[in-house]
Amino acid sequence: MTSTTSRPKLIIFDCDGVLVDSEPLSIRVLVETMASLGVPMSARQCYELFLGRSFMSMKLTLLEKFNLELTDKQIEGMRTQLSDLYRRELLPIAGVARTLETLAIPCCVASSSFPDRIRLSLEVTGLSRFFGDHIFSASMVANGKPAPDLFLHAASRMGQAPKDCLVIEDSPAGLEAARTAAMRSFAFLGGSHAASAGLRETIAPMRPTCIFERMEDLPRLISELSS
Repeated sequence: MTSTTSRPKLIIFDCDGVLVDSEPLSIRVLVETMASLGVPMSARQCYELFLGRSFMSMKLTLLEKFNLELTDKQIEGMRTQLSDLYRRELLPIAGVARTLETLAIPCCVASSSFPDRIRLSLEVTGLSRFFGDHIFSASMVANGKPAPDLFLHAASRMGQAPKDCLVIEDSPAGLEAARTAAMRSFAFLGGSHAASAGLRETIAPMRPTCIFERMEDLPRLISELSS
């Protein structure tokens, strides 16, 4: 782990795959939708192309790579299907509630999802109480991850300089956004999608400040930043 001399003043959490174990549900809906439209894709392909990216980025990739432009009806169908899945099956990342209870540093969420999806995720998993209104979405900025806009927006709204922020991310796009924003980053590989998405092999060369798999380890890892 790269050493530094100061502890963060703000922790910026990604949501999907970091706070909630939602990525397999999202990919399930996407794979099924693509198959129904005659564009078969594997889960691994979907992870490589779309993990951590905004919905607008996904739409652009589908158009550029597959000449597929989703209709408003198809998009709404995907959103409805995913919301129903979240209400039935979504779980928090193991140990995340205990970890959030012990952190004595201000926290916020900065996610590529739409605000209503972020709030639904936090509500059904019982995590809303830790963040209140400190929730930021890619829909609030001009460019989503891997651009730094969202993290810079979150830091500004929370009153902190980028150098004093620590980003917790699971996606290459999110880690790139943190690097470009001049923020430290911890790569979390404890989501159930991490192995099937091949995240460790992709993320290790990006040299985040730390790579970890157990959310319970986060307080200790943060304390070690100033040791």
